[in-house]
Amino acid sequence: MSLSVKELLSIGERRLVDAGIADATLDSRLLYCFMRNIDRSRLILMYQEIVEDRLCDEYFRLVDDRASGRPLQYITGIQEFMGLEFDVNENVLIPRQDTETMVEDVISVIKDGMLRGDKLENVRRREWDILDLCTGSGAIGISLAKLLTGVKTSVTCSDVSKAALEVARKNAEKLGVHKNIKFAEGDMFAPFVGGFKRKKFDMIVSNPPYIESGVIPTLQTEVKDHEPMSALDGGADGLDFYRIISRDAGNCLRKNGILFLEIGCDQGNAVKEILAKAGGYTDVRCLKDLAGRDRIIYAMLGETGK
Repeated sequence: MSLSVKELLSIGERRLVDAGIADATLDSRLLYCFMRNIDRSRLILMYQEIVEDRLCDEYFRLVDDRASGRPLQYITGIQEFMGLEFDVNENVLIPRQDTETMVEDVISVIKDGMLRGDKLENVRRREWDILDLCTGSGAIGISLAKLLTGVKTSVTCSDVSKAALEVARKNAEKLGVHKNIKFAEGDMFAPFVGGFKRKKFDMIVSNPPYIESGVIPTLQTEVKDHEPMSALDGGADGLDFYRIISRDAGNCLRKNGILFLEIGCDQGNAVKEILAKAGGYTDVRCLKDLAGRDRIIYAMLGETGK
């Protein structure tokens, strides 16, 4: 075939453009780097190298896979989050940059007692017991366990999906925090309440499913046809899981315990109203992401909470 790297990438890019892939240029290059196990910084130095036929065929198979709509992260098996490399597959939602904003807020509250420049009351603790609810790949909980240096923390990652928890366990081991994290399988708060069980946390952090059921068929192919439906579908109005959390989180939070929730960009007022109806929560705030859209709900379980 006698194609140079530059020519090969050009063909791959055109194939992805024709398939409607938004980041065709970047993805064509990342697929080549993945195939050759090289860093992107080396790629430009290789442009004139001739690629053997076997590798050309392999590259085109990868490009075709991406052109079909399969997310790049599921092809390469990795996604960066908070500067850490997480393994991902079709059993877990791909971690997004929007969620990094929530993790950064959590770290600020725990380490400095600050939230977006405001000094918070009743948040200081000698140690923190944190629940990452609906953990998926473990991106939130594992990032906290890894990055909260100098703070005594205990992190529990829970999910209803056994397959998702297996991914999270592998990520915890890969990132060297497996000895500091517990894993719990079950539907929402079920692993922590009922019978003689009554586990309490200082903070609950969650990125639950929040997309309206009727909206899911309109999403990009990468999302609706490949990411796990159980991690996307939030019910008819997208708010089912927030109702569950607002109703039951108080049973698993210590007094002055903190709740951090990722939300859809148009759900801020609705989730605040749900928390208000549940009662017991104070200092409820809606925080924006880097694009200026509503993205995070912060709340505290007051002294008169559940």
